[in-house]
Amino acid sequence: MAPHSLPSVYCCLLVHLSSSSFSTAAKYIYDPYKFAVIFLWTLFITKLFHVLPELNKNPVEGFSAGLIDDDDIYKWEVVIIGPQDTLFEGGFFKAYLTFPYDYPLRPPKMKFITEIWHPNVAKNGDVCISILHEPGEDKFGYEKPEERWLPIHTVETIMISVISMLADPNSDSPANVDAAKEWREDPNGEFKKKVARCVRKSQEMAFD
Repeated sequence: MAPHSLPSVYCCLLVHLSSSSFSTAAKYIYDPYKFAVIFLWTLFITKLFHVLPELNKNPVEGFSAGLIDDDDIYKWEVVIIGPQDTLFEGGFFKAYLTFPYDYPLRPPKMKFITEIWHPNVAKNGDVCISILHEPGEDKFGYEKPEERWLPIHTVETIMISVISMLADPNSDSPANVDAAKEWREDPNGEFKKKVARCVRKSQEMAFD
């Protein structure tokens, strides 16, 4: 992993430790907060390093994943295959997953790069589902804490939730109001036409 992909605060801390005297380094080791910072970050980065090889070794049906840049473990590219028996069937939808440095305490961000027309995907591609919302109470009261991000969630559970979202849109709290309106009022009309166009475009891009 390239040094520039480390959070600067951790880089400074590690450099300081490596150049410190034993007594100074010992202060970091015995300082609960500073020790916790190093320990937790080590756990976080180790977790991410192991996830992708495991997914490639034991692929999950419905999506594939890889790094955008081999030097940056925090930025992934995923391709979701449109689920069968849905309007999205046959599509190949590319998206980026961007992990925070303190993953899995906080969720990654997901953004579709392939055009997709869906109530829970903003027009700029941002995915809006409960599992990707910051942990804790919802200030608007729409979601329960257990419906939001929890550290036990994995890339696999995220992808399963997104595939489920494609099969069963939630129009009650939409990210794309126009798509939600069409889904509620005329799912087999204008909504279906726009989704079909997105599926065709995704196929053209996939096999271009």
